[in-house]
Amino acid sequence: FLRAQTQQHQTMPTETKFDSEGFDLGASDNKEAAEVIYEMGGGATSIAPPLQKEEEHKNSDSSPIAEAERLKELGNNEFRQKNHLDAYDYYTDAIDVSPMGEGMGPSGKELMKLREEFDEEQRERQAERHRRDMERRRGQGKDKDGQDKKDEDDGGNNTNADEEEEQQRPAEFIPPRHTYGSKIAVYYANRAATSLHLGRHEEAIEDCDIALLYNPTYVKALLRRCTANEHIEDTEGALRDAKRAYELDPTNAVARKNVARLQKIEEERLEKLKEETMGKLKDLGNSILGNFGLSLDNFAAVQDPNTGGYSISFNQNK
Repeated sequence: FLRAQTQQHQTMPTETKFDSEGFDLGASDNKEAAEVIYEMGGGATSIAPPLQKEEEHKNSDSSPIAEAERLKELGNNEFRQKNHLDAYDYYTDAIDVSPMGEGMGPSGKELMKLREEFDEEQRERQAERHRRDMERRRGQGKDKDGQDKKDEDDGGNNTNADEEEEQQRPAEFIPPRHTYGSKIAVYYANRAATSLHLGRHEEAIEDCDIALLYNPTYVKALLRRCTANEHIEDTEGALRDAKRAYELDPTNAVARKNVARLQKIEEERLEKLKEETMGKLKDLGNSILGNFGLSLDNFAAVQDPNTGGYSISFNQNK
């Protein structure tokens, strides 16, 4: 490379000026280059200018989840302006463009299907356990001495093996991980928030279900599902969500207030249910005893203070 140089001689300084002779000044056709270094023999090297801010921003958004994040922000803007339908659509678009499949993780629908299959398998296992217990209670599978019979093929190890397998299986569904699960959970939980404003409570619950499959410790999703459950009068489910949210974040004032409020509502509901059930049982008892000229008023339950047990007394005159 040729650079202008100033050489110091012992007698006097001599300045060497840049001369374009021997250089091809048109060798570089890069008009936007920040610097061009011409080379001996007619070549040239172009140094590209630094990236502009817009180009830097574009490159920084090359993540597979970038478009979904952009749509989420648009949804947030619409939500803040109370345009809930538009916000709902943007959150749906964010969900739709989120990367799914091999190398990423399952979609929301796939997660729900996996959970349903797990729940069905759990129900089948429970039914099988109930069947085995019922057979034991009825004395089936016993020998003449009342001992459990041994399986002739495997020496009676089938039952033990089944019980060990049951203990090793997870008691609750553990969803597969997703690379961007925490972000996708936000899209579903935000859409659930718009559904609450639109009165779509069942849909809000389903979206929160999916959000919690992606992120089981997502407090906002728990609180939004709590609200939706209360709207459909499922106070038991609402209280369960509030307790879980408070367990995850004891500093959350909303969770704490919901637990206290819903606990009282649930206790009142159970007491009312108890009274209704007892009333129905009493009516049923009276309808049967009426055939004999009697009613439940002829009977009184008296508790023994020493044992805590009850004895039934009969009074013909009532």
